[in-house]
Amino acid sequence: MRKYNTPHRRRVIKTRLTEEEYAEFSERVSLCKMSQSEYIRQALIKSSIRPVITVSPVNDELLSAVGKLTAEYGKIGGNLNQIARCLNEYGAPYNALSKEVRAATAELAALKFEVLQKVGEAVGNVQTYQL
Repeated sequence: MRKYNTPHRRRVIKTRLTEEEYAEFSERVSLCKMSQSEYIRQALIKSSIRPVITVSPVNDELLSAVGKLTAEYGKIGGNLNQIARCLNEYGAPYNALSKEVRAATAELAALKFEVLQKVGEAVGNVQTYQL
């Protein structure tokens, strides 16, 4: 009995093709001069399938608005940091105001998180695949 040095393959993949798809597949297999199984293995190993993210115009507008909001959050956060720095420098007379600024900063961070979470739920990603 002859032994072959190939891995033992136990898994089977099945698919259905239209007549046109099968004709294209058969033509490619014959051009490559390999078995159907080997052709599929090579296609799996050597090809790369990249997801293509499709964004609709409505989503594009929403993303633009979110970008503007995020920029505003950054500006407001920078201003709050400058105010907090000044309050920390001068200490005791401004402790009450300092607490208000910290509370406002926490609320701003919570609002930013909520907006980004809602946008993620609303937008989602529509993916198609390209060979």
